Amino acid sequence: MLRQPEQCIQLSSISWQTYQTLLGELSERRLRLTYNRGILEIMAPSPEHELYKKLASRFVETIAEELRISIYPLGSTTFTRSDLSMGLEPDECFYIQNQSAVKGKRKIDLTQDPPPDLVIEIDMTSSAKNRLEVFAHIGVPEIWRYDGIFLTLYQLQNKTYVPCQQSLSFPTLYMEKVDHFLLQAGVVDYLELVNSFRRWVKSQIRQQ
Repeated sequence: MLRQPEQCIQLSSISWQTYQTLLGELSERRLRLTYNRGILEIMAPSPEHELYKKLASRFVETIAEELRISIYPLGSTTFTRSDLSMGLEPDECFYIQNQSAVKGKRKIDLTQDPPPDLVIEIDMTSSAKNRLEVFAHIGVPEIWRYDGIFLTLYQLQNKTYVPCQQSLSFPTLYMEKVDHFLLQAGVVDYLELVNSFRRWVKSQIRQQ
């Protein structure tokens, strides 16, 4: 797939109040806002970004279906912590281990409620450092980051993300080949690729 650049701007000395205002005013726009203690990053996702995001999310759902693990998907929900002056929308997120704490809630308060158990990040612009810092401070335990070539799994350890080989959410599954399927996005038919991925997951389960 031909890589398409994403439009991304970064602003400094932005107040929390301004960030909150922009969240409201831009709620209907297809923009991703990351706020980290006065620094605001605004990113307009490319079609390539959105395809990878959708496909990775579908892969998580497929894994959960085949392993019969219940998940609670909340997509690109905005998560904020005013006490930390931080906020962002993940590309995709899932509550798995902690879904009972938030299921059915119309609003999630991260000072009381747990963060998502799993976040998917499509990082085509290498801007992940700022976002990973926010995810770490709000306590997301696991991130799957895809840069268009490699899928890297991260686990939170002492407020720092460390690359790992196994998923916390799906520890019995061998994850190393997932990026092989993501690389076929835009080349292989979408549903054909999902079905191929499902067959691979089933083969992994049979080997257990």
